[in-house]
Amino acid sequence: MRSIIAVLLFSIAALAQNSLPPVSKDDAIRIREFYRLAAETQDKIWPGWSSTPAPLLLVTPEVEYLTHHPATSKEFNDVGEGFYARPRQFDINLLATFPAFGPPSVIVVGEPANTDSKTSTPWLLTLMHEHFHQLQHGQPGYYDALQRLGLSGSDNSGMWMLNYPFPYEKEEVVKSFAALRDSLLATFGEADDKKFNVAAQQYVQQRKKFLAQLSENDRKYLNFQLWQEGIARYTQIKAAEAAAGYQPTAEYSRLSDFESFASYAAKARPDTLNELKRVDLGKWKRTAVYSFGAAEGLLLDRMKPGWQSDYFKQMLTMDQFFGTN
Repeated sequence: MRSIIAVLLFSIAALAQNSLPPVSKDDAIRIREFYRLAAETQDKIWPGWSSTPAPLLLVTPEVEYLTHHPATSKEFNDVGEGFYARPRQFDINLLATFPAFGPPSVIVVGEPANTDSKTSTPWLLTLMHEHFHQLQHGQPGYYDALQRLGLSGSDNSGMWMLNYPFPYEKEEVVKSFAALRDSLLATFGEADDKKFNVAAQQYVQQRKKFLAQLSENDRKYLNFQLWQEGIARYTQIKAAEAAAGYQPTAEYSRLSDFESFASYAAKARPDTLNELKRVDLGKWKRTAVYSFGAAEGLLLDRMKPGWQSDYFKQMLTMDQFFGTN
């Protein structure tokens, strides 16, 4: 009897798996537009970026849809249009990039309304941010460099990247970070070239002093976050600006929440700089690195044009660009 029940349960589960619905029309439109946008803009920002695989897992309330993965797992069923489906396993508001099925890294993302993006165009540009993480993760030596940081302890899940005990609330760190933030914003906003050069050198010295007050591990962790998440936000801004003249497909333009790429591009840079002005390290903690690191990337565009060609030569730190090494 038990064996019969087990067979029935297995059959029901298999039937449910085989009868998963296809991806919704709007979700399919958005995802196709992401790949089209990436193809037109990515190499303008990071040469050779287009050679990086960009698998994506869309998490909906009931089903997850995988696309563009080079080796789709047997747990997924083909539901057409290049999508493979399985019952949902991840949170519907997840936004992360990691080797969910082994390499290459996969963008795992909820639908726009279930993420901070809320609508389609911000969602697409956030996917460009996550796609840049795929470029980072795909660099030779990336995972070895992570291991050499020596910050993971016994954590093999990668959660140490979010949970490392950085002294965010330590009073002198909070004050020094706020002063460094103000210096970064002032330098970035200096229009006169001579004054800018002086301010930039002062910023470099202040940055060195701030990092020097941290322990070695805390310094390595902050450097890693600025290199990884800060430059991913920078890339999101640059992708938005590269897409300002992008002509979306007619089907994408007809989405109910459509926003033009020119409109989003006009806001991307000032929104991040305004975010940085509000940053409080003690309250924002790790999320402070997004706008701060992005602003450093934008600053380097003026200080050291072409700096991107050296970005991957020294992994997990931006120190080489600020004279720290």
